[in-house]
Amino acid sequence: MIKHRGFPGRLPGSEFQFVIRRPNKKGATPLKARERYADRRHADRRADEFFMRALWECFGEESFERGNLDAGRLNWLLGREVVPAEQPFDPESYEALLRVDKGRAMVSFPDVFDESIEDWA
Repeated sequence: MIKHRGFPGRLPGSEFQFVIRRPNKKGATPLKARERYADRRHADRRADEFFMRALWECFGEESFERGNLDAGRLNWLLGREVVPAEQPFDPESYEALLRVDKGRAMVSFPDVFDESIEDWA
């Protein structure tokens, strides 16, 4: 499992986790797209936006390995702003390749592309 050095571990001042420390002995938690409803809490929406900003600043439009990125947080973006970068896609692999779909991400998170992550801390 690749560890993404320099990637934020969590949303500052919260318990929202972005990376895991070690691989699961039973295998990677399967990735599956989760529905984001309009009535989600503000804190959840802020965590999604900060995570999207971190993905964009670390990887841009390049493909990246899932590695130590938290499956729970990825699931909120999967299938929309984050899409598989390879076929066939293995949702249970730490080596699965993903990429940011910039067009969809700009619609969902317009502020991500205006400021840098340091402005959020």
